[in-house]
Amino acid sequence: MTGATLVILTLNEIEGLRHVFPKIPTWCVDEILAVDGGSTDGTLEFFAAHGVRTLQQARRGRGEAFRLAVREARNDRLVFFSPDGNEDPGDIPRVLQGLADGHDMVIASRFMDGARSEDDDKFLFASRRWGNLLFTFLANLLWPGRPRITDTINGFRAVTRPAFERLRPDAEGYAIEFQMSMRALQLRLRVLEIPTTESERFGRGVSKLNIVPVGFQFLFLMLRERLRPIPPA
Repeated sequence: MTGATLVILTLNEIEGLRHVFPKIPTWCVDEILAVDGGSTDGTLEFFAAHGVRTLQQARRGRGEAFRLAVREARNDRLVFFSPDGNEDPGDIPRVLQGLADGHDMVIASRFMDGARSEDDDKFLFASRRWGNLLFTFLANLLWPGRPRITDTINGFRAVTRPAFERLRPDAEGYAIEFQMSMRALQLRLRVLEIPTTESERFGRGVSKLNIVPVGFQFLFLMLRERLRPIPPA
């Protein structure tokens, strides 16, 4: 499988990189591109030692990282991957195969049959899980009649450049994945989901996502997307 770029998103992920990078199936991509938000823990030195082209973000945030990667990648098929331990590198060929089969976007879902979320065992105390499920339910409710998406928020996904350009995501931070999913529903893009198993994080073992402010950001974004359709190109 060629003609694909693996985008590794990092901000101080040296411990995760040491565990995950050797497991990446490099045979299925012909470019590895790192986008870094300002690491100071040896992440940049790790990439330099392994010959990985690295882009430094002028502004932090996943939204900026996604847009920078699409601008700079050499290929029209991109898969976005975080090496924090949550995401299974063994799924990279599967999401890329979905693009090769003609889909516009492929999402590694933590909530479809055969999948597992890191928070499954926490049940009532898993605020991240319940927040994800709530916003996914609302997105499917607000755009009915489209192919249903089970995990609108997970960042482990692949997309074609033409689809990304049609989506025109302008959200900042972690909201960009949710916006991409909502706009894919609006445009009726061909979206495929594959079940994935989310493992525990390496290093500090905690997400960089602050649930309360991000939740409000998602809510306002969802209302904006519903009231104001995608701006014309």
